[in-house]
Amino acid sequence: MQNLRTVTVMRYILPLREGGSLPALAEADDDFKYVLKFRGAGHGVKMLISELLGGKIAEALGLKIPELVFVNLDADFGRTEADEEIQDLLKFSEGLNLGLHYLSGSITYDPGVSVDPLLASKIVWLDAFITNIDRTFKNTNMLMWHKELWIIDNGASFYFHHSWQNFDAAAKTPFKYVKDHVLLPKAKMLDEADQFAQSVLNDQLFREIVNLIPEDWLHWNDADETPEEIREIYFQFMKTRLENSQIFVNEAKNARG
Repeated sequence: MQNLRTVTVMRYILPLREGGSLPALAEADDDFKYVLKFRGAGHGVKMLISELLGGKIAEALGLKIPELVFVNLDADFGRTEADEEIQDLLKFSEGLNLGLHYLSGSITYDPGVSVDPLLASKIVWLDAFITNIDRTFKNTNMLMWHKELWIIDNGASFYFHHSWQNFDAAAKTPFKYVKDHVLLPKAKMLDEADQFAQSVLNDQLFREIVNLIPEDWLHWNDADETPEEIREIYFQFMKTRLENSQIFVNEAKNARG
């Protein structure tokens, strides 16, 4: 698997207040604009790891997601920012952050718009697999761009890493939050989505994905494990969850009624 490109922020354009983690629109040294997710926000690097892992799993499933890039933020960046909250956020985000290519002209997905049942089922399957609690009617975290559905914001995934214990049991949970998923009513092909996912996801892919996590993001104050041990736990979580996918697929089917 190819590593992510790395860019450097040249211009902070504006905060995107709709995100709980205060993401921002920024321009990088490649002249493209990115939605920038900060290591100094909210759940910090764990949110960035969720975004990275969730995005790469989505890509493997053939779902559309804006290009992910690593984003360098210089120590001097943001010192002229008038908003103290944003200034602090930028100060604590010095170093390597994560960006998603900005889809100019995109619009937020409206739940009233029809979606192909298999596509809807794949997205529901993805979110149940990565335990993403934040793709709801209230906050769809999907965009329509060039008449196609794009996935954004996977930062609320892999929430087991906030308690960081009993990983094996966490991997086998049914994911009860699937009942709130915005696409669940349209997800009529969950078994087919599961069969497809089983055909494209595997240990080698999971290993390649966890190896993308920068070591800089794996030095946690609330964990005794080394960066390599943390990577291994994420790998084992995904491996075990795939092997037990019927648990969360059945939960989704039951929630559909």
